Amino acid sequence: KGNKKRKRAEEGEKVSEDQSSSVIQEPAVKAKKARKKERSEAEKKLSERENALEQADEEDDQKLILNKAKQKKKASQAITKSGVNSATGATAKQQKRKRVADETAERRTVFVGNLPVTCTVQVLKSLFKKYGQIQSIRFRSLIPAEDTVSKKVAAIKHKVHPNAKFVNAYVVFKEECDAQKALKENGTEIASGFHIRVDTASKTSSHDTKRSVFLGNLSYDIRDDAVREHFRVCGDIVGVRVVRDGRTGLGKGFGYVLFENTDAVHLALKLNNSVLMGRKIRVQRVVDKRKAQRSPDHSHALKDRVDKKKKKEKSCSNDSFVGEKATPLKKSTKPKRLKTVPRSKAGKNK
Repeated sequence: KGNKKRKRAEEGEKVSEDQSSSVIQEPAVKAKKARKKERSEAEKKLSERENALEQADEEDDQKLILNKAKQKKKASQAITKSGVNSATGATAKQQKRKRVADETAERRTVFVGNLPVTCTVQVLKSLFKKYGQIQSIRFRSLIPAEDTVSKKVAAIKHKVHPNAKFVNAYVVFKEECDAQKALKENGTEIASGFHIRVDTASKTSSHDTKRSVFLGNLSYDIRDDAVREHFRVCGDIVGVRVVRDGRTGLGKGFGYVLFENTDAVHLALKLNNSVLMGRKIRVQRVVDKRKAQRSPDHSHALKDRVDKKKKKEKSCSNDSFVGEKATPLKKSTKPKRLKTVPRSKAGKNK
């Protein structure tokens, strides 16, 4: 019995100890859970802050990269602009130098037209070497014998079309004064039926329009000497120019004649509609295009004045119709009718 009691007491103590331990363990577990929750919330806030800071750092880095790229772009654009400006400046200077060199070369160059096809470099050298040192001689207006052959090759190999009768050339002197002296050879007969035309190659060379006439309706296969012979009776001829096609060498149907005096122009105009190589040619004065372009309004004003004068003359002529005066209508002498008054109103007045 005593043992049983002891056992029961021990068991009761154990139960009470278990209960007390369970009671103690429960609040400890709850505290741990609460602590864990608090820690998790703080960790979340810290992680959020860290993420926000990382994002801000990334944005700043991206901004810096973009700014650097923009600066590089601007620098490269500035470099390219400066390079382009320097290149354009250099090209402009080069073009100016080239233009000046070309102008000086043109002043030293002499154009020689209406040369026979058989003319050679030696012939031209012997003709112009007395005026100064010759730098180069170039033949132009050559018609190749075949379409496949270029004009340069045709000039070197002398493969010229059989129908071609004349060529042109450029003679370049070393000094400009020598080129001016060589103009004396203008009009000289280098071969039978070939009077050469010598002129400066520069574009500034101005031809006197007052001493020139325009020729129209010319034959396509006409020669310069045929025109010269036709207008020789008018006066001394300085030069004849028949405008031709550069590819075929045939004439385009018009040309010019330059005389020494203006009196010869008046005589040449009388040869208008004269027959040359079976054609009635047209002879007209040469109009200065510059003056015509400068004063187009002046010509219109003159035309308007002439038209007004003609209108006035027509209005003032004796043959003009004069209208008759209309007779005024006579006024009628009939007496005026008296106004009638109604009876009712007349009785009241009485």
